[in-house]
Amino acid sequence: MARFYAAQLVVVFEFIHNLDLIYRDLKPENVLLTQSGYIKLADFGFVKKIKPWERTYTLCGTPEYMSPEVIMSLGHGIGADWYTLGILLYELTCGRPPFMDNDTYEIFKKVLKDPIPFDEGYDPDAKSLIRHLTKHDPSKRYGT
Repeated sequence: MARFYAAQLVVVFEFIHNLDLIYRDLKPENVLLTQSGYIKLADFGFVKKIKPWERTYTLCGTPEYMSPEVIMSLGHGIGADWYTLGILLYELTCGRPPFMDNDTYEIFKKVLKDPIPFDEGYDPDAKSLIRHLTKHDPSKRYGT
């Protein structure tokens, strides 16, 4: 099921990115399921129109899903969306986001410093995909 939902999100991101839009708030609460089992993306409150060469500096999103460049205010583009897809895929397969804490600052520290924790026996293909989607350097991240 995680593969099915992630594939649909790839199509959604390809579509909105081709319209020069970035979503910036992917999380389970914003992914709705239709009666037929397909997804609909909800809550477009953080969507921003930017050209592929532009960057935006707004700190927005859900802490557990924010990419390093968003946290560090380095400027972000579509790469931030692909990062959130990697985090969502991790949550779909593990039941929780990789970086959690009651303190937002601690979540940010974990995102910036800690590797994503994978249990022994975690599917190697899923692990590879998640690692490529969550690379700290957006220019090396899948999707960019």
